[in-house]
Amino acid sequence: MSAAILHGIIIAAHGRHYVAQVGDMRLQCVTRGKKSHVAVGDVVDLKQTSPDQAVIERVAERRTLLFRSDQYKSKFLAANVDQILIMVATEPGFSEDLISRSLVAATAAGIQARILLNKVDLQPGLQKSRERLARYAALGYPVHELTVQADPQGALALLQPLLARQTTILIGQSGMGKSSLVNLLVPDADIAVREISAALDTGKHTTTFTRLYQLADDAAIIDSPGFQEFGLHHLSEGMLERAFPEFAPALGQCRFTNCHHVSEPDCAVLAGLRDGSISAARHALYLQLRHESAQTIGY
Repeated sequence: MSAAILHGIIIAAHGRHYVAQVGDMRLQCVTRGKKSHVAVGDVVDLKQTSPDQAVIERVAERRTLLFRSDQYKSKFLAANVDQILIMVATEPGFSEDLISRSLVAATAAGIQARILLNKVDLQPGLQKSRERLARYAALGYPVHELTVQADPQGALALLQPLLARQTTILIGQSGMGKSSLVNLLVPDADIAVREISAALDTGKHTTTFTRLYQLADDAAIIDSPGFQEFGLHHLSEGMLERAFPEFAPALGQCRFTNCHHVSEPDCAVLAGLRDGSISAARHALYLQLRHESAQTIGY
């Protein structure tokens, strides 16, 4: 008699090894064959092969998929995500390139994006950080301020309404306070990390895997490893131009229907650049991403 099909959600991924939550049960999973197009947050059909192991038979259709890519490979971050929280701090310094690319990725994937500014109790860097983030707030991306360690209750009061009934991915560079935030939201997160690390056989010192935690209020938070770069090689030119909200009034207004917004005459995007409605830094990012997406592998 064949094993019954189980339904679960992928809560951790490392390489081609996964952990699925099926009710109160956790199963170590692999895919059939060499393909491993599975992401944390995926809803999957499983066939159990032993008390704690299973094979992934099918991945359900996704609402959203967030991933980064270069010309060589793609790296899934999470599936079925409703919002992305980009965590930065007044210190150490944060990368605006990472923020900008994360916002483009979220907008292109149809995912709400928010920025969290942590460590606002550290006055020396606060004003400068606020000024740097104001340009994103002006584009419609909410910026929220908190201090996870000095005011945990204030942080919880801010975050719980934002997280309720949402699946949220938390991303950011190392040192911004992501681990402190996860430990605040999930009091037994450290224990969960050790258990999942053992299940994924990543070793006691390795916690660089993406993992999902269920929260109250029908919410979930996905913690991703800190990373410095966010490649968007997979975004076409058309997807890129629509991922810059400040370009929206200009799209369709250029003289040429196939305008690339680089140096063409009567380009409405370039007109926006000249009148200040589009910043030079954002247009430069668009040009850089357009250049990257056009790169092919050369042998």
